[in-house]
Amino acid sequence: MTVSAPARLARLLNLVPYLLARPGIELAEAAADLGVSDKQLREDLELLWVCGLPGYGPGDLIDMSFDGDRVTVTYDAGIDRPLRLTPDEATALVVALRMLAETAGTTDRDAVARALQKIEHAARLEQPPPVAVRLPGDTERLANLQDLLERGKALSISYYSAARDVTSERIIDPMRLLSVSGRSYVEAWCRSAKGVRMFRADRIDSITELEEPAAPPAGVTGNDLTDGVFQPDPQAELITLRVSRGSRWITEYYPCESVTEVSADEWLVSMRVNDMDWARRFVLGLGPRVQVVEPDHLAEGVRQSALAALANYA
Repeated sequence: MTVSAPARLARLLNLVPYLLARPGIELAEAAADLGVSDKQLREDLELLWVCGLPGYGPGDLIDMSFDGDRVTVTYDAGIDRPLRLTPDEATALVVALRMLAETAGTTDRDAVARALQKIEHAARLEQPPPVAVRLPGDTERLANLQDLLERGKALSISYYSAARDVTSERIIDPMRLLSVSGRSYVEAWCRSAKGVRMFRADRIDSITELEEPAAPPAGVTGNDLTDGVFQPDPQAELITLRVSRGSRWITEYYPCESVTEVSADEWLVSMRVNDMDWARRFVLGLGPRVQVVEPDHLAEGVRQSALAALANYA
């Protein structure tokens, strides 16, 4: 079984104080205690032999003596001393834990609070770090959403969709509140769309708690957010744009099916979109630096919108 480098490093850091507390221990006993094979333990000991303090001369490296199948550490190079956080490391860790405590959807806040208390005590931080930890968004709104989700009721919301530039009334069955890339979302079963949807917290204009409990259909699970919040529907319509160097940034900001270099200054970019009206406004916003290759009805929609805009100047 392949062991990751961080896992092996952690084992090596624990190995020296373990051996110091048990001089002359048999290798088989040590391997059993540490949960590794005899072969792996011997490889770890061979690696430790070339580890030590800067300078890395004979007097700087960890040293051991062997008596048959027994091992004793004769020089530990200071690894017997407990690890201590520097002030900067402690501050960074405390800030990260406080951010986690503020994050919407954190399930075990007590565990985070205990870890935070231990780190502050161990690092002897008598004063809080001079950093204000606040998640983006309206803290009161997020707290209200968290409370609503914990009560487990269905919600009636008024929601603004930026993609379609419309506000709609929906009934949703909330599943979880989460924070991704600096924004907070309610993930819920939308009864209108008959599917799981992500609702940005700052675009929910109003919320009414219903009497009935939230009841997403059996077997419905949350989205896999490994690759980001929104991923294109493979069944959505494919559009292809010819973009200049000045608009190449869209390939980094939006999920693309393909990006083909035509020349040093032009690329063909294909992406799937759920709403052609959004695509029309998207292309118009990019101006002359982009040209619609296909579909034809998108190109015609962009042309008509541009002509209507020009007519207003007359």
